[in-house]
Amino acid sequence: MKHSLIGAALLAASLASAQAEELFVSLHSGSAMAQGAGLVLAMQALQQKAGVRVLLCDAAADLALRSSPSAPLKPKGVSPQQMLQGLVKNGARVEVCALYLPNTGRAADELLAGVTPAQPADVAAHLLKPDVKTLAF
Repeated sequence: MKHSLIGAALLAASLASAQAEELFVSLHSGSAMAQGAGLVLAMQALQQKAGVRVLLCDAAADLALRSSPSAPLKPKGVSPQQMLQGLVKNGARVEVCALYLPNTGRAADELLAGVTPAQPADVAAHLLKPDVKTLAF
């Protein structure tokens, strides 16, 4: 009995660590479908208990602006911006790249609630962690 309890505890710890992985999604495309694909996968990972961090760069960072709503995509009728807001609401960390705001003349107060400017050293440290998987769109 004692051995089966130890085996069960080891299995539970193994499963917990398998679900403790993190997904880093880098979005740079201005294409709504590419943005949507990345954000859908990020939400699926979040729902599967992975930590999710999204970095928005170039044209994709426009999604983070309150003044830039995006058109809904089929089949769910949800826009990439709405998907992004759903990720924030469900605990994902969402940032715009450090170059975006100063090179577009935008300010941090124009970003959606929960979206922050990235700190390059912090992003690099996160990417170097062994349990982080990356996707780019």
